[in-house]
Amino acid sequence: MSNAAVDLTVEIAGLKLRNPVMPASGTFGYAEEFAAYLDLNAIGAVVTKGISLNPKAGNPTPRLAETAAGMLNAIGLQNVGVEAFCRDKAPFLRTLTTPVIANFFGNTLDEYVETARRLNAVDVVAALELNISCPNVKQGGIVFGTDPRCAAEVVTAVRRVITKPLIVKLTPNVTDITVVARAVEQAGADAICCINTLTGMSVDIHRRRLLLANGTGGLSGPAIKPVALRMVHQVVQAVNVPVIGVGGIMCAEDALEFLLLGARAVQVGSANLVNPGVMAEIVAGIAAFCRQQNIAAIGDWIGSLRR
Repeated sequence: MSNAAVDLTVEIAGLKLRNPVMPASGTFGYAEEFAAYLDLNAIGAVVTKGISLNPKAGNPTPRLAETAAGMLNAIGLQNVGVEAFCRDKAPFLRTLTTPVIANFFGNTLDEYVETARRLNAVDVVAALELNISCPNVKQGGIVFGTDPRCAAEVVTAVRRVITKPLIVKLTPNVTDITVVARAVEQAGADAICCINTLTGMSVDIHRRRLLLANGTGGLSGPAIKPVALRMVHQVVQAVNVPVIGVGGIMCAEDALEFLLLGARAVQVGSANLVNPGVMAEIVAGIAAFCRQQNIAAIGDWIGSLRR
C-alpha cells in the first residue's frame, strides 16, 4: 500500500482528531505563535499553554537551562489569565478547524473550579486539560498530583462544573503513577495525559551558583523518554480511559513507540522549541511508516505491542 492513504484518525473521550499528534502545553503558546511554521489545521489538536484564573508573570530569570539530553525550565506557568484568553486568544483559535484543548491550573481548589467553569463556556474550547502538578497553597504546598486523594478531589470538583471532555495531566514525581491514575479515573477523568516534566536541577561550577533562579525546574526532552514510556505503559494497563503519551518525543519513531504501548495520541513538547515545524514532520513520518508496514489505519498499530 505504498501509495495508499493511511487513516490516522483517533478518538479521545469523544473528541475526534485527524491524527494523534498535538503539542504539549507550555511549548506552543496559544497556537498563533506557530502559525508561520506549520499548518495548524494539519495536526490532531492544539493544546494551549496553562491558563490560570488571574494573569501570572512567572518566575524570575534565568528560567531556562540546557542539559545534556534536554532542557530544564522554570517558567512558572506564565500566562495571560482566563479573561484575556477569552478576549484576546480565542478569536484566532476560532479560525482553525483543529480542536482546541485548553490546559488550565490553579493553586487552590476554588481557582481550579472557577477557571474550568469559564473555559467550559468558551465555544472554541473542545476539551479541557487539567494540570495537577501545582502546589495546593491551602494544604501546606503539597502538589495536587502527588496525593491520590487530593488529585481525586480536584478532578471531582472540576467535573461538576464542566460538560466538555476532561483530560488530566499527571506528574511523574510520584512513587507509583498508577495509583494517581486510577484515582483520577474514578473521580471522572475522561482521559489521562502523562507525563509532565521531571523535577531537576543544574549547577554552574564556575560561579558556584544554581543555573535557574528558581533553583529547580522541569526536565524535558529526550532524557525523559524512557521514563515516560515506562509510565505510559503502566497507566495504559491500569485504567480504562484513553491515555495520551508525552515525554521526549522528537521524531515519528518516538511517537510510534508511545502509540505501540497503547497511548491513543501523543504530545510533542521540547521538540517544538528546536524545530517549530516538527509536528508536521512527525505526522508525515507516522503515515510513511504505516505505508511501509502495510498498516491501513493507525488504530491497528495502537496497543499492538507483542508480549
